Amino acid sequence: MRVLVTISGQDRPGITSEISGILSRSQAQILDMGQAVIHGWLSLSILFESSGSKESGEDSGESALKDILFSATRMGLRTEFQLAPPEASTRTHDFSYAVTLLGEGLSACSVHEVSAHLAKFSLNIDRIQRLSDARFNCIELLALANTHGIDIALQAEGLFRRSKRLVVFDMDSTLIEHEVIDEFAREMDSYEAVSDITHRAMKGELSYDESLHRRCAFLKGLTLQQVDRVFQRLKLTDGARELMATLRRMGYRTAIVSGGFSCISERLRDELKMDAAYSNQMEFERGVFTGRVLPPIVNAQRKADLLDAMAQQERIQLDQVVAVGDGANDLLMLEKAGLGIAFNAKPIVNERADFALRRKNLASILYLLGLSSRDIVQM
Repeated sequence: MRVLVTISGQDRPGITSEISGILSRSQAQILDMGQAVIHGWLSLSILFESSGSKESGEDSGESALKDILFSATRMGLRTEFQLAPPEASTRTHDFSYAVTLLGEGLSACSVHEVSAHLAKFSLNIDRIQRLSDARFNCIELLALANTHGIDIALQAEGLFRRSKRLVVFDMDSTLIEHEVIDEFAREMDSYEAVSDITHRAMKGELSYDESLHRRCAFLKGLTLQQVDRVFQRLKLTDGARELMATLRRMGYRTAIVSGGFSCISERLRDELKMDAAYSNQMEFERGVFTGRVLPPIVNAQRKADLLDAMAQQERIQLDQVVAVGDGANDLLMLEKAGLGIAFNAKPIVNERADFALRRKNLASILYLLGLSSRDIVQM
């Protein structure tokens, strides 16, 4: 006899122990079980199979069920049960996906849109888990979904999802809120000229390498003292320190891979206690920028190549790498990583990345690694 029993009520220590003890004494086999507690209210479901009959003639499954009903009533819990067909057993799937929803307080409408999309394709939700504590702003659904209006990440559920080992970040407008070359241009009173070249490059009139060389020509004469001044006024993106501290305690390797400049990225690496920084090298002579950038240029292809090289150096697979960026020159890097995250990015990047994060807090990335708020606090 196979029975599915569901017990609900005010949670307290010892409930699962009590019920499993009854099943143990009746020598029942547990085929499947699940438990959740929401605001102190327990829901415990167990599918079990009796092993045979007792000498009294009463089926051991019937005896176990009576004992469960009696024990649950004594503890003030509600019990429901139903006989399950012989073929009922544990769930099996060819595929399993983890879908993470992020929002500033998830509305019922948001959850409805996701679950309705699942139903449309006859896809079932096995488990819903809340990851945030302070507010209902992050839940995880193990299934497949796609929706609009909230941030949603789809990852194949498997070994590599929770075994990421390397996280690579763009710098400008990702780890920091600024574009460093614009800040340098302001120091040299050439912001408009540099901005015009940037816009031409974005329209495809200039290659990235050519635009970089042309913009740097306007920065000729920049002093190291001005570089210091720019670094002092740069503002870290919200959540950057918390994210890096948590990743460091978890044993992740972290790196900056940027089309910006090493005179800034290396200082940022040291401030955030990251492991590496790769970016363009400005040529200085006697503390003054010559207007030239030393090869190789860190363009889109170079970023992807550096990510690949770091993975090989760490002896990890690309599936274990996370890349975070916002611009078109990050696309190849995002696509090569096991998880590519577009952070407050351009539309084309949002469309092609694995996940588009519109929340302006880098610490939200921790949810995509499967951590909950409680895990983060314990770090």
